[in-house]
Amino acid sequence: MRALRGPEVAPADGRSPQFLVILLHGVGADGADLIDLAPMLQRYVPHAAFVAPNGPERCDMAPMGYQWFSLRDRRPEALLAGVQAVRADLDAFIDAELQARSLPASACAIVGFSQGTMTALHVVPRRTDSVAALVGFSGALVGPERLAGEVRSKPPILLIHGEADEIVPAGSLFAARDALESAEFAVQWQIRPRLGHGIDPDGIDHAGRFLRAALTT
Repeated sequence: MRALRGPEVAPADGRSPQFLVILLHGVGADGADLIDLAPMLQRYVPHAAFVAPNGPERCDMAPMGYQWFSLRDRRPEALLAGVQAVRADLDAFIDAELQARSLPASACAIVGFSQGTMTALHVVPRRTDSVAALVGFSGALVGPERLAGEVRSKPPILLIHGEADEIVPAGSLFAARDALESAEFAVQWQIRPRLGHGIDPDGIDHAGRFLRAALTT
């Protein structure tokens, strides 16, 4: 198992955290890139700490940054092997971060972007201890045909995607939504008009309100 590390931000209210939000970056980025979402989301969940781990591998398609798994081979079986290989790493990280703050899994939410969403959508439903919520920006569900037979927990999920995404087509949201709903997940979704592969203020607002509803005292 590979240890994950990355930057963190304390709760905005200055108190001990009541909740934890884990941010998972995209390929070729790092935790420092995605931790910039914390100040924006803290307006909705001021009692939450935020942590953004680096992926376990150096990116093999760029001179800097990290990846959760390689995307050199994008065949479905290669992508499935990738998310399967990183599952134990992320699972252990979630548990360790919760334990360090004396919080239950029900006080944790996961927010992913791009490959971070792909990773979260594989790992989170297979956890025995369910987290409170999952937000996925601009991602995809790997191995949708395997989901129903492997699911262990069903937190509410919000999927947000740019209509003009040039990296991960917006249709990936609908494919993920259909597979998740078939496995009886509660799924909300939003397509952001004219947005490419990124996160806009309206997407942040939608995610923030979703987290606020999920992370309640």
